[in-house]
Amino acid sequence: MSEPNPAIRTDIPHSARIWNYWMGGKDNYDIDRVVGDASLEIDPDISAMAVQSRQFLIRAVSFLASEVGLRQFLDIGTGLPTMQNTHEVAQSVSAESKVVYVDNDPLVLAHARALLTSTTDEGVTTYIEADFHDPENILQAASQVLNFTQPIGVMFMGVLGHARSYEDMQRIIRTVMDAVPSGSYLVFWDGTIDNPNYVKLCEEYTKSGGVPYEPRTKEQLEVAFEGMELVEPGFSPITRWRTDTAQIGSIQDVSAYGGVARKP
Repeated sequence: MSEPNPAIRTDIPHSARIWNYWMGGKDNYDIDRVVGDASLEIDPDISAMAVQSRQFLIRAVSFLASEVGLRQFLDIGTGLPTMQNTHEVAQSVSAESKVVYVDNDPLVLAHARALLTSTTDEGVTTYIEADFHDPENILQAASQVLNFTQPIGVMFMGVLGHARSYEDMQRIIRTVMDAVPSGSYLVFWDGTIDNPNYVKLCEEYTKSGGVPYEPRTKEQLEVAFEGMELVEPGFSPITRWRTDTAQIGSIQDVSAYGGVARKP
């Protein structure tokens, strides 16, 4: 890696960089690899969750772009660019798709400037430096790019465990979804407490100095879709959401649930 931005803390682990490490990426530091390896010892399934969460993103965005016809996406808590990012999937379906990424991590933003660029001349790909705890700021900035009179796909992909509280998680989602028009969609997934190893991993990560991540029950997470129309197969394990039936027998389940829902 090149020399880090002075604003980037290389002595404290960061979930986006650890996630990148689990997915085989190179955008991480020694502390991230140390904590990542220790986490794998606690929960060997976590690397599978990282990989399968990206597969869920690909299927969800493909569904919204191709079957629903969405042309606008707001990806909040983007994380580090890897393979098949939201804009690449959406613009491969429709060249004019607009994608706005949101994150507040200096390393993520540095890579966003270099890598998160449109894959087509017709499309728009941009990023906002913002904290999801301030959704009003995100909405104001996103409105400079996205048309809030037309449906938007809002995405929270495995990030809201960083919310300061369960009530804050609900507030963030509700604020954003209240601002988008009828016909918009919410794409949301997060880890659950089904697997005690995953719960322990999150506890140990907090002790390492990283920003705490709070796993919740499936029922607590499903509240995110309250008042919306869940797309089949509903709020389900991310490995089972519209997966090719030929693959189901070989896919490893993980303690993570996700879904896609339409705002009436």
